Amino acid sequence: MTNETLILSKFDAGVLVLTLNRPDKLNALNFALTQALVDALKAADADDSVRAIILTGAGRGFCAGADTREFAILTPDNQALVEQRATLTTELQGLGKCLSKPLIAAVNGYAMGGGSGLVLSCDLALATPDARFGYPEVKHGIVAAIVMAGLVEHVGRKAAFELVACGRTVGADEALALGLINRVVPAEQLLDQARELAATLASYPVEAMRATKQIFHEVAQLPFNEGLQRGRALNARMRAFRHGQETPA
Repeated sequence: MTNETLILSKFDAGVLVLTLNRPDKLNALNFALTQALVDALKAADADDSVRAIILTGAGRGFCAGADTREFAILTPDNQALVEQRATLTTELQGLGKCLSKPLIAAVNGYAMGGGSGLVLSCDLALATPDARFGYPEVKHGIVAAIVMAGLVEHVGRKAAFELVACGRTVGADEALALGLINRVVPAEQLLDQARELAATLASYPVEAMRATKQIFHEVAQLPFNEGLQRGRALNARMRAFRHGQETPA
């Protein structure tokens, strides 16, 4: 399926690929694309035939962040629209954790600002050697506010502050070292490797994958002892996931 801003491609094993489709704008997030992504991710999560989701970009960039052309209308004189845009952006940036299905970023080229935040909202991320990540908002007199929580969570305070305060761009190898991504893969293999990874995750029992993702994001926000007790409670329940499954030797 294709609309003006987002391409949906479904493959075997329950893998869905969402391709940001504004290549002439490096897939910058305007109202339409942001809403399309939110709607598509929610629909995919509710679709039993979808078991893993890949997010990538058309053309030579993954996502350049917010579409700055819309800033002309996002002014204090139009506060209701400003609030609407902020709410929509916040929903998109936080949605990845809320999905019951694994979400994988396949990063080709630039992932800047909100685009870099979108990568962090995914559970896993693969990137090409020419991928670039950064938070240049401060250079334009604005703040990387909504994406900052995810950045601090992934890379820690010192590295995160350097990225948002200096607006520095980092390459794929440094992004890997910082923990922004999981792997650097050849450009010609990006989607194949992303689909292979997605198919692997999709092959596991649905309930086990759903519970794994849910508890992972829960315990990441909890003190250790609370997370341990949360795991204990799930451990007693997870036996049901293996009902009817062959017990490993």
